[in-house]
Amino acid sequence: MILVALVFFFLMAIGVPVGYVLGIAGIVGMAQIGGEQFLAMAPKRFFAGLDLFPFLAMPFFILAGEIMNRSGITYKLVGFADALVGYLRGGMAHTNMVASVFFAGITGAATADAAAFGNTLVPAMVKKGYSKPFACAVTAAGSIIGPTIPPSTLMVVYGSLMGVSIAGMFAAGILPGVLICLVCMAVIAAFGRRWNLPKSDTRPSLRRIFKSFRESLLALVMPALILGFILGGITTPTEAASIAVAYALVLGGLVYRTLSWRDLYEMLARTALITGVIFLIIASASILGWWMTFEQIPQAIAAGFLSITENPQAIIGMILLLLLGIGLFMDINAALIILAPVLAPLTATIGMDPVHAGVMIILALNISLMTPPVGACLFVLASVTGERIEAIARSLWPFLVVEILVLFLIAYWEDLTLFVPHLLGL
Repeated sequence: MILVALVFFFLMAIGVPVGYVLGIAGIVGMAQIGGEQFLAMAPKRFFAGLDLFPFLAMPFFILAGEIMNRSGITYKLVGFADALVGYLRGGMAHTNMVASVFFAGITGAATADAAAFGNTLVPAMVKKGYSKPFACAVTAAGSIIGPTIPPSTLMVVYGSLMGVSIAGMFAAGILPGVLICLVCMAVIAAFGRRWNLPKSDTRPSLRRIFKSFRESLLALVMPALILGFILGGITTPTEAASIAVAYALVLGGLVYRTLSWRDLYEMLARTALITGVIFLIIASASILGWWMTFEQIPQAIAAGFLSITENPQAIIGMILLLLLGIGLFMDINAALIILAPVLAPLTATIGMDPVHAGVMIILALNISLMTPPVGACLFVLASVTGERIEAIARSLWPFLVVEILVLFLIAYWEDLTLFVPHLLGL
C-alpha cells in the first residue's frame, strides 16, 4: 500500500496526467500482490471499467452542449436572463447566475459554462463597469451549477459505478442547483452597494420579457425535453442524450442556420477530446479500484472512520472535509471514481439514502472546481479572459463560503435533497 501511494503522489507531483497516474499506480499494486499473473488482469480491468451502457450518455451530452454553444443559443438564454433580473443592482452578475441555471440544463459541465460565459458575459460585464476579477469570480461561482442541475456527467458516472438511479440523482440535483444560484444572488444583492456594482435606471417592460422569452423558447425546451423523458421513464439517460443532440442539430442547423459543416467537424473533434480524457481516467481508475478492493482498503477506511466515532452527523462532517480537501489537489473525475467505492458503503452504514449520499459527494467535488490550486474552472477562465488565477480567487471567497454552507445544508437535510425524487416517485 505504501509503495502504491508513493508512486501515485510522486507521479502527480511531477505533473504526469492523472489518467496515466491512476493506471500506473494500479499496475504497480497488481504487480506487488501477484506478479505477472495479476498484471495480465490490467487490460481486462481497463476495458471493463468502460463497459457500462450509461457511459454512452456522456459524449452525447457533451456534444449537445457544444452544438448549443457554437450555434449562438447561449446568447438567447443570456438575453432572457437579463430581461428577468438585469435591472437589479449588479444586474449582469445576477444575469450570469440565472443564465448558468438555464445553461446547466443543456451541458451538465462546469468547464463548458465557464468557457462559454468567460468568452461572452465576462467581457460584457467589464464593459459595463465591473472589474474583471469579479466578473470571472461570478462566472466561476455559477459554473458549478452545471454539474449539479441535470443533466450532469458526474451523476452519470456515479450512478453507473455505484448502481444508483441516475434519474433519481438527476431529480435530486434540481433543488441544490437552484439553491446555489439563489444564495450567490443573495451575496451579490447584499454586497452590491459596498462593491459599487452598476444598477440599471429602468425596469424591463413585460413586452421585452415576453420577446426575450419567445426568442429563447426553443432553447429552453431542450432541458425540459431531456428531464421530461428521463424522469418520466420514457427513455434512458443515454437515449435522452442522443435526442438532445438531434434536437440541437435541428435547432442550430435548420432553424437558426448558424452551423456549418466545419463547425460540426470541430465540435465532434472537441467532444472526442473531452470524452477521451474522461474515459481514460475512468478506465485507468478501474485498475486502481480493483487493487483497492482486493486489499480491502474501502473497508479499512470505513473502519477507521467508525473507530473515531459512530455518530452519523460527525461522520458526514468528516466525509465533507475529506472531499473538500482532496478536491484541492486532484481532478474531480479521478477523485469521484476512487472515492465513490470507498465512501458509498460508509454512507450506507450510517443510514444515508444512496441518492442523497451521491448528490452530497458530487456537490462537494463540484465546489473543488473553483478552488485553487487545481480548480478547473479557474484555469479555464484565466485562459479565456487573461486574468490571473490569484485575482479571481480573491474575488471568489464570498461565493465559496455560501456554497460550502449550501453543501452542509444539503448533507444534513436529507428531505431537501430527496423532495423532488419523492415527488416524482423515484
